[in-house]
Amino acid sequence: MAKVHFTFEDKSISPVTVEAEAGKSILEIALENDIHLNHNCGGVCACSTCHIYVLKGEDALPEISEKEEDFIDRAIDPRLESRLACQSIIEDDDAELHVEIPDQSKIIGHEH
Repeated sequence: MAKVHFTFEDKSISPVTVEAEAGKSILEIALENDIHLNHNCGGVCACSTCHIYVLKGEDALPEISEKEEDFIDRAIDPRLESRLACQSIIEDDDAELHVEIPDQSKIIGHEH
């Protein structure tokens, strides 16, 4: 099982570490573990509300597509380590990822 360490830009939220199977997206893993992450389009790479920062372990994810890159450009405060959680699918069962979730109060969106 892969490990995903979630930290939050909103420091009032405590870090969370969860185990996950390869083949699942960071968005799916967050939702399965009651971690708040907006996703207006339902996770189909049609918005930027599930924007995250992959601080470590990006080698266990697929290469970023042009479409994903275009949506990241529309996100609040994009960085070099920015990804969309819906497109960040863990490819390695032994992966260890460190993911920071941006402050969700800055995002106009809702959970599904």
